[in-house]
Amino acid sequence: MQRLRSLLRNTADGVAAAMLATLFVVFIVQIAARYLFNLPVGWTQEVQATLWLWLVLWGAAFCLRDEDQVKFDLLYQMAPTRWQRIFAGVAAVSIIVAVAGALPAAWDYVDFYYRKRSAVLQVRMKWVFIIYIVFSVGLIARYVFGLIAILRDPGAPPSRLLLHPEEPK
Repeated sequence: MQRLRSLLRNTADGVAAAMLATLFVVFIVQIAARYLFNLPVGWTQEVQATLWLWLVLWGAAFCLRDEDQVKFDLLYQMAPTRWQRIFAGVAAVSIIVAVAGALPAAWDYVDFYYRKRSAVLQVRMKWVFIIYIVFSVGLIARYVFGLIAILRDPGAPPSRLLLHPEEPK
């Protein structure tokens, strides 16, 4: 199981790195086309905007660790371990319920965009925004596994269990 988690994590990081590299290459193509060849191209802006959206949501769902998130946890850090576990469990349940509850409406919105196409490349906008569904499902899965880890190992600090139970701190 540990090897599978490591493989999935490395794959997610690799996908994010590939998106970032592609974003950079498209950016360089845009600059070269505009300033070297005096030939502005519109498709580069669409590709950049889509890649940026995908990169941010993919990274937030699959690549960022709990320690990488910006948070205000002063009260959480001051609380005893037992209360930290309660806070972490309540937070996990809240996120699972909220994101899962919003998922049908989010799917309706994304599905609505099947009718629209992007201006230059004529890509259906549904495929641009489908990353939000992937992000939502990934976020739900991370917090479900984190909640299971919190409930399973009552002695471990919850800050290490919530999103990445297998990683050492």
